[in-house]
Amino acid sequence: MNWPKSLTKLINKKVNLAKFTSFKIGGEAEFFTAPKNIAELRKILVFAKVKKIPVHILGGGTNILISDNGVKGIVIKIDAKFFRELYKKQNSIVAGSGINLSRLVLFAREKGLGGLEFLAGIPGSVGGSLVGNAGAWGSSIGDFVDQVCVLSYDGKKKLLNKDDLKFSYRLSNLGKYIVLWARLKLARKDKDKIYAKIREHMLARKKSQNDFLPSAGCIFKNPSAARSAGKLIDLCGLKGKKKSGAMISKVHANFILNLGNAKANDVLWLMDLIRKKVRSRFNIELAEEVKLWN
Repeated sequence: MNWPKSLTKLINKKVNLAKFTSFKIGGEAEFFTAPKNIAELRKILVFAKVKKIPVHILGGGTNILISDNGVKGIVIKIDAKFFRELYKKQNSIVAGSGINLSRLVLFAREKGLGGLEFLAGIPGSVGGSLVGNAGAWGSSIGDFVDQVCVLSYDGKKKLLNKDDLKFSYRLSNLGKYIVLWARLKLARKDKDKIYAKIREHMLARKKSQNDFLPSAGCIFKNPSAARSAGKLIDLCGLKGKKKSGAMISKVHANFILNLGNAKANDVLWLMDLIRKKVRSRFNIELAEEVKLWN
């Protein structure tokens, strides 16, 4: 593929993707770029569309499993300073898609705005969390979204208001767009109370997820509000089950850990085992929460 001269300086070839993910697993991107602003991003998207080049958007890299064979097309990393704008507007926060969730939570606390404490300890960026409607403790980020600015894959900018948005459990209608920024409507709250809630959630998360090896977070969605995927996997006796360099966590059964040299195929093998065991014992089909790139 010959990229136009105006883009050649932005495009890298055969870039290893493992280092950009929390799993530390994955092969190479055929093409890779990290645009500095919307203008660069738009040029790349328009050319990719004309040439029918597959496009993959990479945010924090915390909820994906990339094939050992890598991915065809272009991977676009959204984390430049331009995409990390963050400011308060009355009782709302406007956050760029590249902002880390931990930064967002602390910023809200600094401004005395409550509601996002449940995000404490969840890795990833605002963009990815909106697409997947990240949540915990009975709350989801979609509950607070008032407006989202997006870019379509043909480079057209669009402003989506609350009525245009659809959020459900770990899902939204934002997957067909590239998120640029979002406005989150919050409420005034005492800073000490916000901090106390953040600390409460962080301690609870540390207790149930105290593995410090690379992972992609929860591998499967909970089949219902009353049925935890982690509990079902645990009841199947799968904690600690290994496949080469990958292991089902002994602490949180819905986590698969990279012991240091795991391959995507090792993780996929364990995922298949989990699905089969849970289906056989409980007649429940687990749905993936992690996104598979191949």
